[in-house]
Amino acid sequence: MLVLTGRYGTPAVLALLVIGFTAASPQTFMTGQNLLNILNQSATLAIVAGGLTLPLVAGKFDLSFAAVVSLSGILAVGFLERSGLPWFAAILLALAAAAIIGLVNGLLVAHLRINPIVATLGTSTMLLGVNYAYSNGTPITIEPGPFTDIARASVLGVPAPIILTAIVLGGLWVALNFTLLGHHMQAVGTNQVAARMAGVRVARITVIAFAVCGVCAGLAGIVLAARIGSGQVTAGDGYLLNAFAAVFLGASVLRDGDFHIMGTLVGVLIVTVTFNGLSLLGAQSYVQFLFQGGILVAATALSSTSRRMLLASVRR
Repeated sequence: MLVLTGRYGTPAVLALLVIGFTAASPQTFMTGQNLLNILNQSATLAIVAGGLTLPLVAGKFDLSFAAVVSLSGILAVGFLERSGLPWFAAILLALAAAAIIGLVNGLLVAHLRINPIVATLGTSTMLLGVNYAYSNGTPITIEPGPFTDIARASVLGVPAPIILTAIVLGGLWVALNFTLLGHHMQAVGTNQVAARMAGVRVARITVIAFAVCGVCAGLAGIVLAARIGSGQVTAGDGYLLNAFAAVFLGASVLRDGDFHIMGTLVGVLIVTVTFNGLSLLGAQSYVQFLFQGGILVAATALSSTSRRMLLASVRR
């Protein structure tokens, strides 16, 4: 029983949330349209959190991804509206900028040996200045068109962001679990010294992890800008804590404290289902944040406590 609770306690919390909100709002929550809304609403956060999972797997923190979300949206819309570039060229340039920021973070951490929290916090602060400088502190809006279709179009009734999220998370899951790069990344996160002695190029793995995180944050920023129809300086601010909450919540799923993509997805769904369900019930914003924080603590405590009790029983 303890083994099941330790491994599946967090998914059980998600199931309880779904059951509870269904009972509280039977006419609106468990409907096909609302389930699509939940998945659609979780798309941007899932892409961000999926990218964040890689540096954490490699044992590093990245605090700059929220600023990258804002910057990529501002750049993509700005390239379209101010420079007159085609929409696909604007997207590619914005993604390239996000990748470069990730590479810089990786180089600062891996080669200059700067503490990752200090390095990415400094990068985030500089990006905030870039965001204000480029946008003059005001939203850059865009009219509906091919760019906004990224977030508003659908394929066979399935919103495009859901399909994009499935592709991104699927690719990250395969990369982490079935490629040499993924195995090396996990080895670096487990024991960097042992990984280096085994021939793993630790610096290169670290740089790649930060670069992928940057690209995912950039992609999420583009989807977000397409959804709201503008690039905004503060657009990515709300993703900083939510992404960390989702990834750390997911670390208690199936594996003992290990970061992994499937766990991150469960964490994202818990965050999104909580906000969606409380919104349908008409709860005020402060109630949503209080409830979400409580769920995060409770779910993580359930799994970690079960593991400690299981270890204690084994030692007796």
